[in-house]
Amino acid sequence: MGTLPLSPREARAWDGYRRMQGLLASQLNRQLMADTGLSDADYAILSALLAAPGHRLRGLALRCEVQWEKSRLSHHLGRMQTRGLVVREECVEDSRGAVFQLTDAGREAVEAATDDRVAAVRTYLVDLLTPAQLDALASISDAVLARLAKDDAHLRAVAELARGA
Repeated sequence: MGTLPLSPREARAWDGYRRMQGLLASQLNRQLMADTGLSDADYAILSALLAAPGHRLRGLALRCEVQWEKSRLSHHLGRMQTRGLVVREECVEDSRGAVFQLTDAGREAVEAATDDRVAAVRTYLVDLLTPAQLDALASISDAVLARLAKDDAHLRAVAELARGA
């Protein structure tokens, strides 16, 4: 016996989510790039470093924070180094690792972009929803992330970092 097909209600929810997620991510990225010159990828990395103690993170912690593969992160950080947004330092505790530090230019860029990002998130998502819908969205996100973490060691690490464990 195979997997049951999605009901019309389930298919509508899945298709709506898929379309919304793709279009929302694309719109937020375009808006951020137009307003600040930063890509969504730049913003994700800079925000993670800004929130970190001392504005620095080991490469593995940064990978977990932005949920990227090692190669993608490495290439993107190289481009950000060239632009003067981050610097790479050797890891004292582990010679195989690296620590990435937010530069003054990177801090200024992410701080300047934050108001624009918040405004766009409000425009395209938050202000469209009622408080009950926001609570439902948060609950849905928690449930899906918890289920994904059961199957994926990387996502478990992300969940542990998010909980501060």
